[in-house]
Amino acid sequence: MRILHTMLRVGDLQRSIDFYTKVLGMNLLRTTDRPEQKYTLAFVGYGKNPEHAELELTYNYGVEKYDLGNAYGHIAIAVEDAYKTCENVKAQGGTVTRDAGPVKGGSTVIAFVQDPDGYKIELIERKPA
Repeated sequence: MRILHTMLRVGDLQRSIDFYTKVLGMNLLRTTDRPEQKYTLAFVGYGKNPEHAELELTYNYGVEKYDLGNAYGHIAIAVEDAYKTCENVKAQGGTVTRDAGPVKGGSTVIAFVQDPDGYKIELIERKPA
């Protein structure tokens, strides 16, 4: 078994596609519009299944905002340089909610950013082998 994708409901599909592709450097992999069911899907990621897990961005017609609740945690993404990634996110108008730095009690460098719908994304620094 393996994780194929994670679905996030979004209030503005194009805004979310722009964030994940332009700010976080993912690729728009495919879209599906289902007018009869009143939703549109966009899959983004750094590669396609089965080699990579994807994010499914779901826009339900007419819903501009969701209550995220308190059960959701975050998505984690490996980055080569968390400090530089945070600079890039800020330069493109994105929100950094925790600047890059070592995790408490450890040496792993992490940061947190937030997508336009309020979803948290943890950036974990992983140097190339």
